[in-house]
Amino acid sequence: MTTIYSFAPVANQDAGILILGSMPGQASLSANQYYAHPQNAFWRIIGRLLQFDSQRLTYAEKTKALKSANIALWDVLYSCQRKGSLDTRIETRSQIVNDFQTFFRSHDRIRFVFFNGGKAEACFERYVLQTMPLEYLQLARLPSTSPANARLPFEQKCDRWLQMLMPALQAVQHNPRSV
Repeated sequence: MTTIYSFAPVANQDAGILILGSMPGQASLSANQYYAHPQNAFWRIIGRLLQFDSQRLTYAEKTKALKSANIALWDVLYSCQRKGSLDTRIETRSQIVNDFQTFFRSHDRIRFVFFNGGKAEACFERYVLQTMPLEYLQLARLPSTSPANARLPFEQKCDRWLQMLMPALQAVQHNPRSV
């Protein structure tokens, strides 16, 4: 089985919010872009949150909008072995976590961490929270935006994301230095 690798974080130094996935899917790896699968709801939800049309913007423009809103984007895993794109197919013994110690040191304004689904949350709890004191962070799991998560229709996913992210976004934008 082939080892796959995640991308560098999308982040600026003033980021106050971090959204974490587990590992990019095949469409994202092929495109070298976070959430590139056309049925993944991530960019449509972020478009609503930040008030941009995700269909009209380029990937570079979407990531610039994230950075401008002080939202960082990354994956918990640096590498793993997986067949296909499903999180359930990730080989547990192959998982290597990203360097969160260095990341949080260089992005010391992050106070909110949101997990795009259960696998990201479980990996963060297993590999990161066990080794680092991060009591200052507010952690929350959001419904996965993956097309494999068909339990919730888009509008319900979007509503849950906006309910959780909007207060954090307002806190970060109104008090970026004191959050």
